[in-house]
This record gives sequence, C-alpha cells and structure tokens, in this order.
Amino acid sequence: MRKVFSVTILSGLVTLMKMIVGFIIAKVVAVYTGPSGMALLGQAQSLTVAANGLINAPASSAVVKFTAENSESYDKCSPWWRASVSYVLGICIVVIPLGCILSKEISFLFFKDPSYYYLVIAATLSLPFVAFGTLVISVLNGTHNYRKYTWTGVLSGLFSGAIIVAGTIYYGMTGALVSVTIQYGLIGIIAIAINFNEPWLKLRYWFGKTHGKYRKDIGEFLLMALISSVMLPLALVLIRNFMASKAGWDGVGQWQAVWKISEVYLSLITISMSVYYLPKLANMNGLMVLKREIKSTMLFLLPISILFAGLVFLLRDEIIKILFTSSFYGARDLFLIQLIGDVLKVVSWLYAYPMIARKKTKWFIFTELLFTVTWVLLSFIFIQYNGVHGANQAYLLNYLLYFLFLYMTFNKIHR
Repeated sequence: MRKVFSVTILSGLVTLMKMIVGFIIAKVVAVYTGPSGMALLGQAQSLTVAANGLINAPASSAVVKFTAENSESYDKCSPWWRASVSYVLGICIVVIPLGCILSKEISFLFFKDPSYYYLVIAATLSLPFVAFGTLVISVLNGTHNYRKYTWTGVLSGLFSGAIIVAGTIYYGMTGALVSVTIQYGLIGIIAIAINFNEPWLKLRYWFGKTHGKYRKDIGEFLLMALISSVMLPLALVLIRNFMASKAGWDGVGQWQAVWKISEVYLSLITISMSVYYLPKLANMNGLMVLKREIKSTMLFLLPISILFAGLVFLLRDEIIKILFTSSFYGARDLFLIQLIGDVLKVVSWLYAYPMIARKKTKWFIFTELLFTVTWVLLSFIFIQYNGVHGANQAYLLNYLLYFLFLYMTFNKIHR
C-alpha cells in the first residue's frame, strides 16, 4: 500500500505537468475557436493516439513485463528488447509510406475534410521517435526506476508543452493541431536524450539477432496493445461524427470538454497503475494472490477515484470558467453521468490489467473488441434519442457491463 502511494505521488508530478500543459492548450483553443474548435482538437488527438497505438504496441506493456521479470541483468532483457525493436522497425516500414500516400483519405475519415492531410503526414513521420521514447520509458518502468521515470516524464513533457504553447500562440489553430500531432515524437526525443548515458541504452542490447520465442512473446502483447490502443480512438471518431450529425459540432465540443477533463484527472490513476500495478502483476502466480493484489489496490484507488470525481462535479462551474469560456457553460449538465462512468472505468481496469500482465491474449482481444463495439452501438442508440447526453449514458452503461463481465468470468480467464 505504501508503495502504491509513493508511486502515485511521483507519477502525480508527471500528471500535474501534463494537466497544466493540456489545459493551457484547451484554454487557447476554447478562446479562439469555441466548442467546434475543441471538437476538431479532439479528432486530432484521436488521430495521434491511433497512430501512436500502432507503433507503441510492441514497445510498451511487453517491454515493461519482461524487463520487470529479468531486471537483474540487461543481457537477460536484451532478447525481448531486440524483438521489440524488430517489430517497431517493421511497423514503421509499412505504416509511414502508407500514411503519407493515403493521408487525404485518412484525413477525411478523422476530420471529414481532406485538407488536414498534413496532420496525418506529421503523425506518421514522428512515429519512430514516439516508439523509441516509449521503449526508454518502458525500461525505466520495468526496472522500477521511478524517480528517473518521473523526471523523464516531467522534463520531456515541459519541453514539448512549451513548443505546443508557442506553436498555438504564433500559428493559431494550425499551430495547435500540428503541435498536438507531433507532441509524442518530441517527448520521445527528449526521453532518449535524458537517458542517453544509461548503461542499458547501449546499441548491443537493442539491435541484433533474437530467437523466435522472444518475438512470439512480444507478438502476443503486440496484438493486445494494438487492439486497445487503436480501437478507442477509432470508436471516439465514430461517436463524435455521429454526434455531430445529430447535435452539430458545437454539441460535440461541449461533450469533448467534459471528456477532456475526465481524461486528464484519470491519467493520474492510469499512470500509477501502469508504473506500479502492471509490473507487479507480471511477477505474480496463483489466483488467490492475484485477487488479493486487486483487492488491496482497489481499496486505495477506488476512494481516490470517487474523491476526484466528486471534486470535479462540485467544482464543474469553476472548472468551465477557468479552462474554457462561457460558450461551454452547457457542458455542466454532462458531468454527472460521465463521472460515474469514470469510476466504473477504474474498477474495470483493475480486472482488465491482469489479462495483459498474464498474457491472456484471446480473452483480452475478445473483451476489447466486444465492448468497443457495444460502446459505439449503445452511443448511436442513446444519441439518437437523447442527443449529446446519450453519449455519456452509453459510456456509463458500457463500463458497467464491462466490469460485470470481467468480474463474473475472472476465475475462468485466469485459471
């Protein structure tokens, strides 16, 4: 419990910095472009998350797990690191040319406008830097070097945030969109620079031959990471586009403002889970041990989630005034259902993370696909009848169903 607390505090520094940078960008966009601009920024972020999800799939959870299991020796970790790099290079060879060639078509999918093709090109060209930055951060996580992990996150985030703010101030909406699109590439460059002299960053650990077993190990995580990283942004794009057809882009912007607030405060919890919870699960054997860890982590994270959600709800008017403008005042009515859904999301994550840590690939892919599809379908149904409010209602109901499914099938999944 004490370890969770210390990790949460350290990761809170990273989250605080990300919150400040994210809210500054949101404020500038809200002031100069209003709710419709906020909706556009949301689509750009979904593009970035989808692209990053493709390239980070072999570089994140798998590297954390196998580094944590073999952290006593870099030579023992090296085969998995090499396998991860081989996947990253292979994905880059395929995705970068395709992204550039199909940039106008992808732009139309995300923005309903092919003129934003340059954002697609920028996102794809930044992918190598994104991936290698993620590899660095994953090793820091897997070796439990939480202080270096924290300072890498803070310094790289501040630098990239400064560039985003400068781009927004000097180039307006275009600057904001481009900066957000390449943000994680910049973070990757800074992360590599900060850790350049680390002994585990020597080329011989990362490049060279590796056995098929290690590629298979990474490949199982790759499938899980691809599904979880790509399905969410694509689902959000579909939901926003359908919402726009029923409530207009201003309505989407109101909803996006609430989604952004939830996304930011939940990031504190997701970081602490990724940094502490996932590596610890990777080293556990036995169903009862696993259940005890879920219970002890829940006793700590659930009250925090409820506290954060309650504070956001009580202070929603002040949050809107500070972070947005008066044109977003209608968003105040969207908070309650969204925040209840957020709490259910945290509880669901506690039962979903063991599938990643224990390589329950088929179950993880099945549940991700199933409940992403149900989320989109429920959103279409509820938005059709209840407008923007329907999106939040679908979100809450879907995470309730997701939690119930994971809870009832837990023994079967992990036996």
